[in-house]
Amino acid sequence: MQGNDNSNSVDVLLGNPKKALISMSIPLIISLLISSLYNLIDAAWVSGLGADALAGVGFFTPIFMILVGFGNGLGAGSAFAISKYIGEENKPKADNASIHSILIDIVISVILTAVLFVFLESILNAMGAAQTISYATDYGNIMILGSTLVILSNALYGIYRGEGDSKRPMYAMIASAVLNMILDPIFIYNLNLGVKGAAIATLISAAFVILILCYWFYIKKDTYLNPIFSNFDFKRDIGSDIVKVGIPASIQLLNNAFFAAVFSALLAFLGSTDSVAVYSTGWRIVIIGTTPILAIGTALISVIAANYGAKNYENIKIAHRYAMKISMIFAFAVAILTNVFAGDIASIFASSGTSVRISPELTSFLQWIVIYYPTMAVGVASTYVFQGLGKGITAMFQTIMRETGFTIFFAVLLGVFLGYGVWGAWMGIVLGEIISNNITMVWADWQIKKLININD
Repeated sequence: MQGNDNSNSVDVLLGNPKKALISMSIPLIISLLISSLYNLIDAAWVSGLGADALAGVGFFTPIFMILVGFGNGLGAGSAFAISKYIGEENKPKADNASIHSILIDIVISVILTAVLFVFLESILNAMGAAQTISYATDYGNIMILGSTLVILSNALYGIYRGEGDSKRPMYAMIASAVLNMILDPIFIYNLNLGVKGAAIATLISAAFVILILCYWFYIKKDTYLNPIFSNFDFKRDIGSDIVKVGIPASIQLLNNAFFAAVFSALLAFLGSTDSVAVYSTGWRIVIIGTTPILAIGTALISVIAANYGAKNYENIKIAHRYAMKISMIFAFAVAILTNVFAGDIASIFASSGTSVRISPELTSFLQWIVIYYPTMAVGVASTYVFQGLGKGITAMFQTIMRETGFTIFFAVLLGVFLGYGVWGAWMGIVLGEIISNNITMVWADWQIKKLININD
């Protein structure tokens, strides 16, 4: 094993699965909280421009989720392939996989940028952004032009996670978030750029992340992996391993964006653009609250993939059970705190101008939505088990089943057909999540038992 600083991360990844999960999860929790701050910081500053500006940025949120989704999805594919090769004790293949990952990320981001730029206004109009379209396009055009930065920064994290290092991405994201906090008011208000300024500040911060991560790879050169072009030798099986998890994971997150777009249109039908502003703002808070659960699940991919490569199948069972246990603790704690302090949280994001009028509805949303958090704890860990085993299609199907299937079905049933309106739509999310997350947990448990039995 290469004698550099990051060999310790690889040793942890291949050791006790509980220790590996905790070691990777803590920096990931901080990293994802910082990542969530990008949207929250934008929302807090944009809210000062009024409810229409907030709703306009909210209408672009599903499209932004596409960009982040592809970055995270490709990062998941990279983490799976690299961790598996490390588990197989094949470092040259892991090095080759890291440069494969970067090249795949760049190609896909360029294609995605071109497609979204052409169809942006049509997508926003289809979502019902009519009266806020100018804000949505002002923000969206800039974000799409810089989408390669968003995708590549998220995808690079996957390479670090693949070698068991989640600390350095955390440092990069903290520095980036601080920069974003400084730039937002300057670009939005001092330079009088409005929502365009918020987009520019976010992209500059994303570029800063890439510079920091590349510094460790190419200048300091103290990472376990060496993602340099001289290590590149195109291998179909490496590309397949990255893509078979990365593309379904991207589509899985793309489906989340589709859900957000459909749900925004449903809310515009049931209520008004104020309800869309409540949802887009409230969902950012939900993302913050559920970050520990998502972080644990993300760490689980590398832990399971490494043990899958090493054929330590009992460790996969241990890691899955432990991930669900600690996720459940976080879920109950966050649900209780969010419910109790819902009004205070809402006031932060609806405190000035016309945004004040959405505060009561935002408070109600936050109090009800937390009901499903404990089931999310088991659902997320279980879906990420399948990504760690290289079964990206299965994980994708589970997410589509949860969002487009159960959740939209119950939201329409309760909100439209049973006449409960916007509140019925909120409850549709809760009911759909509860049912589908429990199905996913049983499915993952069966898959792990099957793997262990075949090995025996």
